[in-house]
Amino acid sequence: MVPRTNAPRDSPFLADSSEEGSTDSERGHPIAPVSRPLETTCLVPGWDAEVLGDLPQGVVDTITSARAQSTRHAYALKWNLFVEWCSSHQEDPRRCPIRVVLSFLQHGLERRLSPSTLKVYVAATSAHHDPIEGKSVGKHDLVIRFLRGARRLNPPRPPSVPSWHLSLVLTALRQAPFEPLHSVELKFHSMKTLLLLALVSIKRVGDLHAFSVDESCLEFGPADSQVTLRPRPGYVPKVPTTPFRDQVVSLQALPPEEAEPALVLLCPVRALRWYVDRTQSFRTSDQLFVCFRGRQKGNAVSKQRMAHWIVDAITLAYQAQGVPCPLPALAHGASLTDICSAAGWATPNTFARFYSLRVEPVSSCVLTSNG
Repeated sequence: MVPRTNAPRDSPFLADSSEEGSTDSERGHPIAPVSRPLETTCLVPGWDAEVLGDLPQGVVDTITSARAQSTRHAYALKWNLFVEWCSSHQEDPRRCPIRVVLSFLQHGLERRLSPSTLKVYVAATSAHHDPIEGKSVGKHDLVIRFLRGARRLNPPRPPSVPSWHLSLVLTALRQAPFEPLHSVELKFHSMKTLLLLALVSIKRVGDLHAFSVDESCLEFGPADSQVTLRPRPGYVPKVPTTPFRDQVVSLQALPPEEAEPALVLLCPVRALRWYVDRTQSFRTSDQLFVCFRGRQKGNAVSKQRMAHWIVDAITLAYQAQGVPCPLPALAHGASLTDICSAAGWATPNTFARFYSLRVEPVSSCVLTSNG
């Protein structure tokens, strides 16, 4: 059996596994879609040079755009590691037999790589390796059986995450340090606005990351009675099928006459209106959520940092209520989706009824960060 643990950080086989750039909100995000200029297409030495080298640059750019920039980057890193491994074994990385590819994958499995990570290595190798027996590496019968065996030997073991209660969190969002909204630190204002928007829109972090303050993407109704949010032009969601096919979010403000006054403090339209006005003077990006301090203040914030904002908001809410927060499980390997799956309502309230919140879609969709 191969236990599912992390290999040493200094392992050369895993040199590409660390996160590129900082996710800290003070440093910004190196692949922010709005503020970052387009990069020159990077060709893989050998294969790309031979296959695409004689084509016009515009054609090369179009062909390489068949894969997302992040995918091209991941494939290039993993292919380079395969090339280095083959070089150390005196093998041709482009034309080596299937036994060499399988030995490389077994090497990764013995270093405790997960089957999902090995699958990415297979995809990267398939993109640059010559066909074997008329098939790409990823479609070779032995590779398919190897990955199936790796999954059986090393099945995913989702950690157990304690329950956390949305009712408690919503109560805390109406108090310090999240209120009064006009005078709290921008840090807490940002966290509260993002958490409320995530809860009522039922969107992935990747979808929330695509929202913009551009006038074509953000529109408030008369007297801020409602707001309509649209993603930036050209955005393609990770899951383009139902329920994420319609990316437009329309929210009604929580009517004061239909709720106790304290519940108005939970209105996402109110929080968003104040957030947009408050960040207008220093924002350098038209992405909806921006960094709130440091040298990158006003720059587009990363998806990873947005996910942390949500977790931090929940943690602060528990602290404000004097209740131990179960979310430190995140530091022990629990995914954001696992943590959100443990959410439950203690009691129904006006906020939940007005925004038609249901526990199941909230728990399964809000904090999925691979947008």
